[in-house]
Amino acid sequence: MKSYLMVITAMLIWGSSGVFRRYIPVPSDFLAFLRGVLGALFMLSLIIYQKRGGMNQLPAKIVALLLLAGAMYGFNWIFFFEAINYTTVPIATLCYYMQPALVILLSPLFLPEKLTRGKIVVLCLTTTGMVLVSGITETESMDINQLKGVIFGLSAGLLYALNAIINKRISQIDTYHKTFIQLSGAVLILIPYLSITDGWRPLPTDFYTILAVLVLGIVYTGIAFALYFSSMKNLSAPSVALCGYIDPISALFLSALILGESLSVTGILGAVLIIGTAIISEIKKV
Repeated sequence: MKSYLMVITAMLIWGSSGVFRRYIPVPSDFLAFLRGVLGALFMLSLIIYQKRGGMNQLPAKIVALLLLAGAMYGFNWIFFFEAINYTTVPIATLCYYMQPALVILLSPLFLPEKLTRGKIVVLCLTTTGMVLVSGITETESMDINQLKGVIFGLSAGLLYALNAIINKRISQIDTYHKTFIQLSGAVLILIPYLSITDGWRPLPTDFYTILAVLVLGIVYTGIAFALYFSSMKNLSAPSVALCGYIDPISALFLSALILGESLSVTGILGAVLIIGTAIISEIKKV
């Protein structure tokens, strides 16, 4: 029960991230950098406190793969935060949660997995759900900002899927070490990115913004990751995966309750298709 509470808490924290981001007046790329720095420092402090040694003995190839996965984390955050800037939290979140379908689509290219009939059905249903959520079927011409939001959300989901595939190939490594290296990878890739795009900004000086950034980095990244990985010790992978869908469902409710952003009837049908199909495929192991 304790492990279930831990993973559910992590999912509720992540589910509110889209709503929380709306109240942070910091550009997406610089905010992603700050989140990565604070999250990495928090994970490092846990590693030191719990005396989880052996990180310096990891093979260079594994570290390089984890850093690559971390770079995907960095741009994943940028795209997700940008999606929220251009469209509603529900649409951005559901675009992001196309990730399971994208993993199914990409796995045959990177993993020894086949694209079965069941997986093709899952892809068709989730894609249909995505079309309904995007609002394309409800208007003759789609608002350009909403289209940008959908593209950013799907891009974030694609990077999340690629990150998941890399992590599937790397096993038997301490999850705290794995997370720290990936968060460090996010920071390392964002430093040159911010330099090239002239994205560096003065650190926030007002109390509210400083507090919000600290909460995003420590609570939404460090603590949520720690809870999530600690829960894995006593829960099966399917149980953790199914609990993961608390994240998008809670995001839909919170955005409606706090921001007044809700899906249309067509959008709700699309959400049911995306989340419902993903949950069923997880149970049935399509």
